[in-house]
Amino acid sequence: MAGITLIEAAKRVLAGGEVFRAGVIQTFAEKSDLLRVLPFIDIPGGSYRYNQEQALPGIGFRGVNGSYTPSTGILNPVVEPLVIAGGELDVDNFILQTMGQGVRTGEEARKIKALAHNWTLKFIKGDSTTTPAEFDGLQQRVTGNQLIAAGTTNTGDALSLAKLDEAIDAVASPTHLLMNKAMRRRLSTAARTTTVGGNLVWDKDEFGRQVALYNDLPILIVDEDNTGTQILPFTEAPSVAGGTSVSTSIYVASLQEEGVQGIQNGIMQAEDLGSLQTQPCKRTRVEWYCGIVVLHPKAAARLYGIINSAVLV
Repeated sequence: MAGITLIEAAKRVLAGGEVFRAGVIQTFAEKSDLLRVLPFIDIPGGSYRYNQEQALPGIGFRGVNGSYTPSTGILNPVVEPLVIAGGELDVDNFILQTMGQGVRTGEEARKIKALAHNWTLKFIKGDSTTTPAEFDGLQQRVTGNQLIAAGTTNTGDALSLAKLDEAIDAVASPTHLLMNKAMRRRLSTAARTTTVGGNLVWDKDEFGRQVALYNDLPILIVDEDNTGTQILPFTEAPSVAGGTSVSTSIYVASLQEEGVQGIQNGIMQAEDLGSLQTQPCKRTRVEWYCGIVVLHPKAAARLYGIINSAVLV
């Protein structure tokens, strides 16, 4: 099932006359590279049941008057629950009276920005075993052959274009790369270095902002969470156990149908609750029943153990 992006959802809400709600959804998409492009499937109920393809059925040949050996593929049933993400914002009536409605609009934008950054954090680092109210991120989901070490050094290894290409090849129909700004700068520098190279070009996104593409795959920047902390810092453990934790990861993902998608029960809700009876302020609530699904075992890969060093061939 193919989902729609938040930008497309905002257009639908705006067409229905909900200007405030459409503005909230649009702002939410603008504040995160990931949320700008990730498609969301609208589902009924509180969970999404699907079959993840594990193996294709066998195919053979037969002679005249011969027969085929029956064969079926392997599907793993998966149930993905929705979680509740959101927040409330109160602005004192004194501030509104003395500084104007624009203050509330600005505070709402910052609240939405915080939520977008926190959601992006959970998409990568979410762990329901430690925080049951959140969904599992890619770091928890990507395992086995989809987990690719940058090298074998216990202090981490420099990114090599060969390893990055290997990670891309590990994903079925890859669409995007996710990394921090430092690694994008490293790739940009490599592209300008004749002894290294790398197919890096620049384009513009839906909002007119520059976006880099490596081998035609857009690079989505995973920057800071809502507390200002790096989501993909150089503090991850290397590929060799017991080494120094000074490395980061690059994720390759297929953000499309049969790949990695978001799930939601209805488009994000944004309500102006007006004045409260318990205190002199006006409240805004944003709430979203959401989650993510990985519909194919090769829908994402993680290249880990990368140190902040010049890119190699």
